[in-house]
Amino acid sequence: MTELAIDPPAPAEVDVLMEVKDLTMHFVVRKGFLGRSVTNVRAVDGVDLSVRAGEALGLVGETGCGKTTLGRCIARAYDPTRGQILYREKDGSVVDAAALGRGRLKPYRRDVRVVFQDPYSSLNPRMTLLQIIGEPLKVHHVASGRELEEKVADLLKRVGLRPEYMRRYPHAFSGGERQRISIARALALDPRLVIADEAVSALDVSVRAQILNLLEDLQAESQLTYLFITHDLSVVDYLCQRVAVMYLGRIVELGETQSVYESPQHPYTESLLSAIPKPDPRARKRLRIRSTGELPDPSKPPSGCHFHTRCAYAKEICMVQTPLLRQTRPGHLAACHFSEELELAGV
Repeated sequence: MTELAIDPPAPAEVDVLMEVKDLTMHFVVRKGFLGRSVTNVRAVDGVDLSVRAGEALGLVGETGCGKTTLGRCIARAYDPTRGQILYREKDGSVVDAAALGRGRLKPYRRDVRVVFQDPYSSLNPRMTLLQIIGEPLKVHHVASGRELEEKVADLLKRVGLRPEYMRRYPHAFSGGERQRISIARALALDPRLVIADEAVSALDVSVRAQILNLLEDLQAESQLTYLFITHDLSVVDYLCQRVAVMYLGRIVELGETQSVYESPQHPYTESLLSAIPKPDPRARKRLRIRSTGELPDPSKPPSGCHFHTRCAYAKEICMVQTPLLRQTRPGHLAACHFSEELELAGV
């Protein structure tokens, strides 16, 4: 790919750290005895999304909607099929990370780090904490020797672990402690954007609360920006200022968390919100709003609105015309033909 330099953003857009435009990721699946039959799985299908500096943006949707693939494209673990990832660097210049060559990716990956879902498989069992957390520092030539140990000790303290643990191996720690180690590794290079991919879904409730509190404290301490990928909307409600709802490779709703939760503008969001556990017994009496049918095959998505096959409000236009992601109220976007007409239930 050819590297692409973009003009600096206008003053009104200066708070946007990253902007994704028409991002597409299709996976080629070959079938048949000789592998000649080809199918494209549309994991990410033309996503537009902006991430503001210093915010926590939640990316939600059920399993198979493409949110993890989108996060990996942004981190450049995958090479997108099409589209732009416009990243504003510290000097204010903007580069298209989707077009960066291998040589230019190293500084980008220093600024954009990932915390993975499984704290057990994401850590090398043959490496000590010193080696695990210190590896990115060595690769990027930030520290070595005694200075490396001091930085690792400081990172362990920042995530609530004792510095003397650096000589131990991952098997000596619980799931919550291992996730703290993963967070320390992600923070080692002082990143600007942290992509947390289901970072608390594998943890029990009490440990999950501790990790969320830690992430919130670290954000305030270091002005971090989060892209928080999850299927748990209650987690987004606690941590994120804005939320993007994804369905079958597309963003179907985007807005301030409170606005989306109180007054959703897309039927799919309504069904997700109805599944949030209610601690108040009186609130549990409200009927669960379920999407009918199964999630469609992403290699053969429905025509028109992808959600029309499961939507209780679908009409003929939904089957033939794809709704655009448009502003339905100030700061609130939705991809539904009838957003202004429907009265959808929030939390």
